[in-house]
Amino acid sequence: MEQKQTPKMSRRERKKAMTPEERKKRKRKRRIIWGSIIVVLVIFRLLLPYIVLKYVNGKLENLEEYYGHVDDIDIHLYRGAYVIKDIKLLKRVEKKGKTGEKDTIPFFKSPAIDLSIEWRAIFHGSIVGEISVEEPVLNFVKDRHKGEDVKADTADFAQLVDDLMPVTINRFDIHNGQVHYIDLEAKPKLDVAMKNINITATNLTNVTDSKELLPATLTASAEAYEGKFALNAKFDGLAKKPTFDMNVSMNSLNLVLLNDMLREYGNFDVKKGIFNMYGEFAAKEGKFGGYVKPFLKDLDVVQWNKQEGDFKQILWETLVASAAEVLQNQKKEQLATKVNFNGTFDNVHLNTWRAISFVLRNAFLHALKPSVDNSININNLKEDGKKTFLEKIFGGNPEKKEARKEKREARKEKREERKNERKKK
Repeated sequence: MEQKQTPKMSRRERKKAMTPEERKKRKRKRRIIWGSIIVVLVIFRLLLPYIVLKYVNGKLENLEEYYGHVDDIDIHLYRGAYVIKDIKLLKRVEKKGKTGEKDTIPFFKSPAIDLSIEWRAIFHGSIVGEISVEEPVLNFVKDRHKGEDVKADTADFAQLVDDLMPVTINRFDIHNGQVHYIDLEAKPKLDVAMKNINITATNLTNVTDSKELLPATLTASAEAYEGKFALNAKFDGLAKKPTFDMNVSMNSLNLVLLNDMLREYGNFDVKKGIFNMYGEFAAKEGKFGGYVKPFLKDLDVVQWNKQEGDFKQILWETLVASAAEVLQNQKKEQLATKVNFNGTFDNVHLNTWRAISFVLRNAFLHALKPSVDNSININNLKEDGKKTFLEKIFGGNPEKKEARKEKREARKEKREERKNERKKK
């Protein structure tokens, strides 16, 4: 005989069919499971800062030319963030005069670096991150930071950021930072600084406005010796080759406060003087163009100070003061020029003769305007204009010069090849 299958009971029916004792056991079992889960999560939450701290310090210790350390980590799960507290990086350098022996110099420190998910970008369908750095201090020491080191450091730190932030960075902020240039060999020791640096870079991964040619923006401001620095840029953060349009300015920097540096590197100092600077730069498809306009206002060079130097020193300061007096625009009391750049990032052309022409033009014809000219942009990397008198006489054609240089180098290589062939015979 066929056995009749017992119809399956629903969850609600099974619950009704339970005895009071079974219900108590079931509730007790649920409490144990949920209590265990909560305990595990609490323990994990308590241990997580130590796990992350060990991970971050491990990454910092593995940097080749640096030694880094973090004192503490704060975790903020509700906003998908963690804060690195009191980070310090020391650069390992070779001791002067002692080959093979290493020394350390302070390179970077910050009381807090916040790494988090950028929630606004989620509404645009992207999971990206943001980094906020509080009061960072960056030190560059003369003869200790070479060009090739900076290039290698950039790659190392880019990899470090990737390791510390598992998602792509879309926003970057710096609050109240400092950059120092230090010369330990100068007398007195030089420490030239730019302070109160604030930088904001947004849309680095083109989450919004992705159809624009330059969808990302960067703004920066800083203070240096009573002067105000400002930079504004639009760029494409995902472009394979640098693609940007930017302008920069420095206003009212007091040169008297930089007398230690002027004495060390220029062998003169000033009684008064204000430095201003304006520039525009743009790049696309590997090409680069722009200019910078430096201005020296109300410059007064110290002269005939027998207590500060010998006859050569006095003569040099007199020459500098006389040149500044002759070449400044008497009406505006400003010494100024305009230096043009163009070419590629591997081969930038500096138009020296045009710069000299602008010095003379500012002094004897028309004073240059202390402002941005709005003549360079992403679609116009090179200023149009007739050649100056000095360019016509001495400048020649840069393209022809470059072609002649290439031909000379090719002939030199052929001569070297012939010599090597003769030696082999």
